[in-house]
Formats: sequence, C-alpha cells, structure tokens
Amino acid sequence: MPDRTPTRDFTLIVRYAETDAQGVVHHANYLTWFEEGRSEFLRQQGCFYSDMERDGFFVIVAKATVEYRAPSFYEDRITIATTLQRGRGRLLEFSYKATNQDGVLVAEGQTRHLVLDAERRMVSIPEKYQKLINRIEKLVPFGG
Repeated sequence: MPDRTPTRDFTLIVRYAETDAQGVVHHANYLTWFEEGRSEFLRQQGCFYSDMERDGFFVIVAKATVEYRAPSFYEDRITIATTLQRGRGRLLEFSYKATNQDGVLVAEGQTRHLVLDAERRMVSIPEKYQKLINRIEKLVPFGG
C-alpha cells in the first residue's frame, strides 16, 4: 500500500553568509530552508507557486515552528525532507526534517498555510492543485 504522506528531499550546501560570528548557521535560516524544501516539494509534485499565483491563488504562512537539534556549519550538506501532512480545504500543513551529511538531525519543524484568492479571501485549494499536491506516486526529482 503506498504511503499517504508524500515526502520529498532537497539538498543544499550551507553558504558562508548563513553563518554567524561563531561559524554556526544562524537560526533564522532554517525557516528559509524549509521554504525552499516546500517549494521543491511542490515542484516535484508538478505544482508551481508561480502557476497558482497567475491563477489568482496565494499560499500564505499562518504558523511556523522550528526545533533546533544540533548546529550546522559552513559547507555542511543539509537535506531537507519535506512531508505533506495535510492538503485539503483551505489548509496546507508540512513537516520538515533537516539532516546533515552525517545523518545527524539538525532541525525539524512544521508550517501551516492558508490559501487566499486574488481578493485575499480564504478559499479552498483549487481542485487541479489539490490533485497535484496530494499525488503519492514516486516521481523523478525536479531537474534530475
């Protein structure tokens, strides 16, 4: 039976500008990485934010949490595993696990999103995007 909570991976290399004076990744960068993971998740599902916006729909962050587990450093390879927890109605919920090249969990978190129309009113996810977002078959990674 296929997994009902699709997970997609995205790997990045920590840039020098993402570190602080102690050489540790600044805590705010994890939310940016989660956003990149979420965008890549959607691309791998065949769903692009730019298409949604052209169609007059916008996905906004309503809540974000991060739990820091271990430090990350310049040139670490960080894999963001993004999992769709919910993609129905007006709500999208994702969870994230960030691990380094040694398999150490460095951070994990969740985000909750609402869908708005062009007039900035909450609406349900349009059916064509809901189908893409919730696809569970294994896809070839974007650009791969």
